[in-house]
Amino acid sequence: MSNINEQIEQELQNARNVCSTEGSESGDCAAAWDAVEELQAEASHQREQQPTKTSFEQYCDDNPDAVECRVYDD
Repeated sequence: MSNINEQIEQELQNARNVCSTEGSESGDCAAAWDAVEELQAEASHQREQQPTKTSFEQYCDDNPDAVECRVYDD
């Protein structure tokens, strides 16, 4: 995930540079920001696919013997 964040940072810098030299109304500026947007969408998609645990689940993973985390089978 950090790799895509690095790519986003690089594309942000590129978009800022292109827009400052070409102007904010140029097609190159729009294309540069489109690239940033696509990477951000991909990062969001990757985060959605990763199962997230609640704080309670993380607590139980870290403390399986805690009273709150005991599971009783009937």
